[in-house]
Formats: sequence, C-alpha cells, structure tokens
Amino acid sequence: MKKITIGFDVYGTLVDPIEISVYLQSLIGNKAIPFAEIWRQKQLEYTFRRGLMNQYQNFDICIQQAMQFAAECLDVSFPSKEEENLLNLYSNLKVFPDVVPAFELLKQNNHTLVAFSNGVESTLNTLLSNAGLINYLADIISVDKLQTFKPNPKVYRYLALKTDADPADCWVISSNPFDVIGGKSAGLNAAWIQRDPSNIFDPWEYAPDITAKNLVEFSKLLNRSSHS
Repeated sequence: MKKITIGFDVYGTLVDPIEISVYLQSLIGNKAIPFAEIWRQKQLEYTFRRGLMNQYQNFDICIQQAMQFAAECLDVSFPSKEEENLLNLYSNLKVFPDVVPAFELLKQNNHTLVAFSNGVESTLNTLLSNAGLINYLADIISVDKLQTFKPNPKVYRYLALKTDADPADCWVISSNPFDVIGGKSAGLNAAWIQRDPSNIFDPWEYAPDITAKNLVEFSKLLNRSSHS
C-alpha cells in the first residue's frame, strides 16, 4: 500500500469557527451567528487582499481585524477584556466530531498527517493541543513562514517540500474550495470536505480528486483507493 502525506486545513476543516456563536449568544443574542459568519468570512477576505497587495500581516492580526469589522458591521461593541476573551476562544475552537475517528482510520494505514494552515504556528500548536489532535500530527506547517497566504501556489509546494513528499503522493484536505483549487493548481492531490450540502464548489478548471461529506467518508475513500 502506498504511503501518503495528508495536509489538513485547520479552520473550518478540523475545528469549527462558527461554533464561537454559542458563546456570543450570551453577549449579543440573535446577532451571534451572523457575527461569527462575518468574522470568519472577513478573515479569509483579508488574507486574499493582503496576499494580492503583498502587505503581509499574520493570521492572528487578520482574525483581530475581522472581529473589529464584524462588530462595526452589526453595531455591537465589547469591552477590551471581552475582545481579549473572544480572541482567546479562537485557540479553543470545538473540533468537528468526525476528525478523531478519521485520524484513527488514516493512522491505521500509516499515512503521514500534518496540519497545513494560514495560522501562526504557535497559535495552531495551542489550538490543536487544546482540541486533542496534536498527537495525531507529524508536523504543523504554517504558511506564516512564507509571509503569504493560501492559495498562493508556493504554499502548496512548501507543504510537499516540508514533508519530503512527492506531489503525486501529497494531499490537501479542506472544506474551502479555494484551498482545494490552490492545491490542485500546484500539482498536488486534493479533497473537498463538503460539510454543508448547500455549499457549491467553484466551477473552475480544477476539480477535487475526492469529495466527501465529512472526514470519515474521505478517509474510507482514500484508504480504498490507496489499496487498489
């Protein structure tokens, strides 16, 4: 059986950024879910902008600035201590329930699992440790060291380089279509985790090698194909 290196996106793929709305409900009531969704969407928008403009600030800064935007957008405010609490919660996001069972399945087949994220390495280390995932991972690969963000093609080449993997044996796993497209365009394999059935994959010239509704389904499909 072929040994495969698998790079997992973190935010939205392994942990749920929208789950922070549970805490927000006690602060801003029915604005909690829109706040969490705007906060997450703006994080990604800021990474795209900064990547195109070559005006790099790390992902922790993008998270903070996106939170400030969401607050202004919904006309809410928090004391500075509460803002600090909200940012700290981003290091304690809830892991999706399919992650650990999927990791167990993949480890049984001796695949190499790594985290592959826009996030700052120290922040990711704390987040993944708190989520109980750190011991499953061979490495945490942060694109922060490249001073740019996904889907810049060099971040995907960096994943293969850092893991000493042939691109043909290296996978990007993400719930974000732009990340899947980025991996495919750089010559890697990629799987899209369609956690919400209403989500649509971008109709570009790149398509995922595997589409799965969760990571357990992906793991079974990958293990089946790697045995063939």
